[in-house]
Amino acid sequence: MAVEIKIGDRKAWVNLLKQDGNILEVEVDGKTYNVDLMHTADGTFSILEGGHSYDIELVPDETPKKYTAYTLYERYNVEVIDAEARYLQNRNANGAGPGDNKITSPMPGKVVKVLVEEGDVVQEGETVVIISAMKMESEYKAPKDGTIKKVHVKDQQTVDSNQVLIELD
Repeated sequence: MAVEIKIGDRKAWVNLLKQDGNILEVEVDGKTYNVDLMHTADGTFSILEGGHSYDIELVPDETPKKYTAYTLYERYNVEVIDAEARYLQNRNANGAGPGDNKITSPMPGKVVKVLVEEGDVVQEGETVVIISAMKMESEYKAPKDGTIKKVHVKDQQTVDSNQVLIELD
């Protein structure tokens, strides 16, 4: 399972390759590390790697998947960007924005229901298509008032990332 971890301005790809109890083999940006990771009773994490010991306190933020990490001398803002977080980021960035004429799918999924036909008049905020991805259904809404110019998908169709679903005039 690979995740992207953002620490301050740095982003790193972290992949758990193997685990046997507290002993982990992880890949960070293509480099493999063997670590002994232990979650201690006081809420800190003790990490042994390459003969060095690190203690980190990880405090959850109010926002899911965001933390503040404390070491002996430093404090870091940390965000775990897994598949769900990437989906939500892409959904917000790529679905459609005010003034856009195309509604696109931010990630692969399946069309649950197309609620409009070509020529239909829609109001801003009206749901036009529902997509299922990652066990979640998302409603895609008209970004502005207009007429449906082209419907590129049909019910139960599989869609790819960035695929155009619907175009408006």
